[in-house]
Amino acid sequence: MANDKVSIHGAWASRWVFILAATGSAVGLGNIWKFPYMTGMYGGGAFVMMYLVCIFMVGLPIMLAETLIGRRGRQSPVNALRTLAIDSGASPKWSWAALMGMIAALLILSFYSVVAGWSFDYILSMGSGEFTGVSGGAAGAAFGALTADPVRLTLWHTLFMVITAFVIARGVVAGLERCLRVMMPLLFVLLLVLLAYSMTTGHFMQGFHFLFDFQPERLLDGVLAAMGHAFFTLSVGVGAIMVYGAYMPKNASIGGTILTVGILDTLVALTAGLALFPIVFAAGLEPGAGPGLMFVTLPVAFGNIAFGQLMGTVFFVLVLIAAWTSSISMLEPAVAYLVERTQRSRVLVTSVLALLCWVVGMGTVLSFNLGAEAKFFVFADDGFHLFQWGAEGGRNFFDTIDYLTSRILLPLGGLAFAIFAGWVLKREVVRDELAMKSPLLFSVVYWLIRVVAPIGVLIVFIAELSK
Repeated sequence: MANDKVSIHGAWASRWVFILAATGSAVGLGNIWKFPYMTGMYGGGAFVMMYLVCIFMVGLPIMLAETLIGRRGRQSPVNALRTLAIDSGASPKWSWAALMGMIAALLILSFYSVVAGWSFDYILSMGSGEFTGVSGGAAGAAFGALTADPVRLTLWHTLFMVITAFVIARGVVAGLERCLRVMMPLLFVLLLVLLAYSMTTGHFMQGFHFLFDFQPERLLDGVLAAMGHAFFTLSVGVGAIMVYGAYMPKNASIGGTILTVGILDTLVALTAGLALFPIVFAAGLEPGAGPGLMFVTLPVAFGNIAFGQLMGTVFFVLVLIAAWTSSISMLEPAVAYLVERTQRSRVLVTSVLALLCWVVGMGTVLSFNLGAEAKFFVFADDGFHLFQWGAEGGRNFFDTIDYLTSRILLPLGGLAFAIFAGWVLKREVVRDELAMKSPLLFSVVYWLIRVVAPIGVLIVFIAELSK
């Protein structure tokens, strides 16, 4: 029987708004820098092939699982899992998986806000011409000066958290939907502008070969990396896609919609690589990895090519938009849950949660400067220490939160959601929500959700813990 329930928070106007929302959640800093670099590092076309296999075998099945749970429950992830578990004759304690994902999302947002806030600083610096003709050493010093200044970091962290909370506080239709209808098309346009510009650098084919030259002997080199990135890039495991699924129109095809999201997410990542690496090569630089080098290598590249000041500004606006659309999806699950539980206004709940994330985020701000010597989980000669100042080992606050969320909570959340959809929900419920006309296609997708995706997540979980 069709599900006629409606979320109290509202609904997307169409399946395309859900696609924009889910793509906005998935597209973030990892798409714009990490994926292109990993593609070149692990064999170009060979890595792309493995990544696409992993997307279809692991990432998209879990995204399907989250979406169908959300649409069936029409509530926040915590309440959706509790209600559906009871309806299926299972323990309501399944809601704990969503609660864990919700906490993980808030913790991620706390440090994501700090790192994403750097783009504000770079928009101003790039736009003012500060990086024109800059050397690698000077760009590194500028980045070091930014991270060493807790006042500047706090300012940008605060501003980013405010704009994130502003969208969420306005609600599903007036806030999220209206923002996404503008921000996502603008993101695509800016990315295409950068791509068109990269074609004029004279190094477009060098960037193309760096990304796509197929090296069959390296086909297996990046399997674990491809599987891990396929899982993390789609923003699954925290309930963000689940709560977006709760607002999804009941007549929209989940399978076709999620496939579209996966394709768009991958196209953004590949386009970003095609746009950025020709610029890097045009400046005579070698590409590097990591978000830190996004703020060092690329400013040098943009600072030493024609029209680099303008294109560099466009790039960091693009980074800001990608981070913003991802951040709102991290806050929404907790807001939806607390609005349902407390019956308080959305504005009040959003304000309290944003303030909480801001406070936790200050730990990340201080991790780069005044609190850099504060270390957690230290294994020393005299034993284990949960916290120790000035220890040689251990992790600072930022690294600790990053490790806890990305290597433990996210994989466990994704695993729990896949198992719930594949083994707890009744088969007819899954079939009803997916509404696939082909019995064979449904059987294949159901098998991916029940068996392949959980195994893939376990592999990612073990691999991440071993790092």
